[in-house]
Amino acid sequence: MTNARRVLVHADKQSLAGSLAARFITKVVDLLDAQHDVNVVLTGGSVGTAVLEAINESSARDSIDWSRVNLWWGDERWLPAGDPERNETQARAALIDHVGVIESNVHPFASSDGPLTLDGAAEEYATELSVAADGGAHPRFDITFLGVGPDGHVASLFPDHPGIQVTDATVVSVRNSPKPPPERLSLTLPVLNRSDRIWLALAGSDKASALGLALAGASTWEVPVAGIEGRLRTVFFVDRDAAAEVPGELIAVEY
Repeated sequence: MTNARRVLVHADKQSLAGSLAARFITKVVDLLDAQHDVNVVLTGGSVGTAVLEAINESSARDSIDWSRVNLWWGDERWLPAGDPERNETQARAALIDHVGVIESNVHPFASSDGPLTLDGAAEEYATELSVAADGGAHPRFDITFLGVGPDGHVASLFPDHPGIQVTDATVVSVRNSPKPPPERLSLTLPVLNRSDRIWLALAGSDKASALGLALAGASTWEVPVAGIEGRLRTVFFVDRDAAAEVPGELIAVEY
């Protein structure tokens, strides 16, 4: 891991979401000028959904050729299709249903009311990743969005849980999650870290400790976000409350 982490502080959650949405649109347009398509990994949670809503509400939204955008998820709750707590459901309502994404380019995790078991769903998603990569383990992700929990978890990789240590698989099934629902699916840390750009969005004072520990070099086992670092860029987009424990020298003046 060679790139420096950057922390960009915004006044509040709303300005954070708007700033990240604007950067996303600009970057995707630039990438599509240079390559055929892009692979984006989405996250859930209130901030992640707010970012998608801000993208949808932007006047520049349709400057993206959405037919060349592939959408994946970093994790998913093992719930029935259409459940309002599923990351997929939230993302569709916030953005996907409003833009010209080709449905075959949308790659949600399986749902609990389908024919697959939790482990079978993990295997299926791993296969889908490898097929999209033309036989590799997974596609090169251009942009990966991640939220961060108060305990420092990312995707559904939780502190002191075995999933955070998995290095020989692209997808893990999660049981006994400390955050409901107890069963989930998640990309593994090595896959997340193969993303070119990882953009982490955090808002609220309850995230300040996790962010401070991550930037101070805490162990990945205890604070999973400490182990996150993209190939080219790793940027924390935070509000003032979440930045309370960030050393001043780590706060970037600009992107």
